[in-house]
Amino acid sequence: MCDCGCNTCDSKKPVMLNESVAPRAILSEGLKYHLDNARPLTEHVYRAGSESYFNLWAEARALYSRNIIEVQGDDLEILTETDLGHFGMYEDKKVPLDFIFEEVEVNEADKKKKDPPIGKPKRGGSKKFYVYVRKPGGGTKKISFGDTTGLSAKINNPQARKAFSARHDCPNKKDRTKASYWSCRLPRYAKLLGLKSNFSGFW
Repeated sequence: MCDCGCNTCDSKKPVMLNESVAPRAILSEGLKYHLDNARPLTEHVYRAGSESYFNLWAEARALYSRNIIEVQGDDLEILTETDLGHFGMYEDKKVPLDFIFEEVEVNEADKKKKDPPIGKPKRGGSKKFYVYVRKPGGGTKKISFGDTTGLSAKINNPQARKAFSARHDCPNKKDRTKASYWSCRLPRYAKLLGLKSNFSGFW
């Protein structure tokens, strides 16, 4: 139990600066704000999807890799397990990696022409949800996950999230090709899956 009683503080650790490695002056104003207000990067000061939003994640990733800042909890997982803040090319367009967009309706003919979206869970399949991932040796793999007995995901309940994480050992689920990885990170994709949630982190 955390001091404030929310049961989520363990995943909401603030950003810390290693002043013995580099001075505060090298930080952007956005990162200084997070530092001064003990605010984790998952509670972003900038609008999600804005240029400043991606720039701050990229800055944090670069500084973390050089041991200039320390992060914990959800921030650490995002910086070490995703490419948020980086960009790639898709159909000759520059697109942000590991950033969740709203679903856009396309006709069936267009769907068949394109490869399945990677790392974007959807409803349906043999279980409640499914997602396509890249296999280590090449190609894609479809992963089905989620409860099929009628139980609802209590992602807005701190106690339920904590119990689920402990029961399924979520902190140690690192393999993106396993259903357990995606089940443990369901809250992160709540909006994409049409789930009502006021929680934006991980289990």
